[in-house]
Amino acid sequence: MGSVQSVAVVGAGMVGLATAWHLQEHGVQVTVLDREGVAAGASWGNAGWLTPAFVAPLPEPALLRYGLRALVSPKSPVYAPLAADRNLARFMAGFLRHSTHARWQESMRSLLPLVREALPAFDHLRAEGVSGEVLRADPVVAAFPRVAQAGPLTDELEHIAEVGGTVAYELVSGQVARRLAPVLADSIQAAVLVRGQRFINPVTYVHSLADAVRARGGSVVEGAEVVGVRSGPDGVVVEVGGAEGSAEGGGRFDAVVVATGAWLGRLCAPLGVTRVVQAGRGYSFSVAADPVPEVPVYLPTARVAVTPLGDRVRVAGMMELRRPDARFDHRRVTAIVDSVRPLLQGVDLDSRRDEWVGSRPVTIDGLPLIGATEASGVFVAGGHGMWGVTLGPVTGRLLAEQVVTGRTPDALRPFDPLR
Repeated sequence: MGSVQSVAVVGAGMVGLATAWHLQEHGVQVTVLDREGVAAGASWGNAGWLTPAFVAPLPEPALLRYGLRALVSPKSPVYAPLAADRNLARFMAGFLRHSTHARWQESMRSLLPLVREALPAFDHLRAEGVSGEVLRADPVVAAFPRVAQAGPLTDELEHIAEVGGTVAYELVSGQVARRLAPVLADSIQAAVLVRGQRFINPVTYVHSLADAVRARGGSVVEGAEVVGVRSGPDGVVVEVGGAEGSAEGGGRFDAVVVATGAWLGRLCAPLGVTRVVQAGRGYSFSVAADPVPEVPVYLPTARVAVTPLGDRVRVAGMMELRRPDARFDHRRVTAIVDSVRPLLQGVDLDSRRDEWVGSRPVTIDGLPLIGATEASGVFVAGGHGMWGVTLGPVTGRLLAEQVVTGRTPDALRPFDPLR
């Protein structure tokens, strides 16, 4: 590529801003563009967990056992209204084809280099002045109404270990779990304690990352809708607002990184990135708790995460496979509330604030899209599914290296956007 001195990053979430920050480590001048604002997408209302122990490909054999009937139930924690969307039906067909144990193992091996460097990447940001607070989640408490229900989670953790991962965990009684997390109801009989994890307030952390980019001389332009990216002999042109240079942030750059989450296809499909990125929408809200737990709580039977954020807890769950711009569906919030009500105590589930829906970018094979497109100087970073917050900084470090040097790091080869 020659000397890369200026790069536009499209998307001001965790992945985009982490990439911009690491590009600055190489002396690159960066401009970050977002059609809404910093942390306005999936980075805003997610659980905020930095949990490499739980990172695994979303297509898994359990989905085949889950059954199509459950997937189309509005009360299901994984909801796919297939009848309303032919594209979604095709996506689900491919997703289910990848939900075999052999493919899961292959994908898990591909993810391990990122998983191992996920938390050290946050340590590096902290050491270099990013002020966002990272809290210890030691342990994450995964709680179950019945002891036997812990089996699928411990099995998955063992499967991760079989392919080279390392997870420290132990099975304990409900009584021990309640001492660690008093929000758990008496109905909880067992819990898996997963050690060595962390969590953040995703909004404040991502804003601190944006502040760090600005402090190094980078530009973060909010309200800039990128409508086109085209490569030419003199660099890459970014069109904002419909025409080159017609709005703030547009212009010509040495390279461009597209990190727009569930909207990746809009800009990248014409650039050879034909792998579909489906929105896996998650819902969350905050409620008062007495007392607020000191550690995150996972309720696997409901697929719900409970995160302490200040004087409240954030309750997050649901994997709703729909268009990213579909309307907020209050039935999803009701389904979350109904599923966790028997499992929690001291939590006012009927006085909710900050009800939110956001779109996680999900790929058919469960692996992210990180690397170069067919267009010279245009790169992609997205498709992390539920793990964009956890893997954002390590993704940014590796992709920045590729953008600047023109060489693909070995850890990124399985995530080629053109695969």
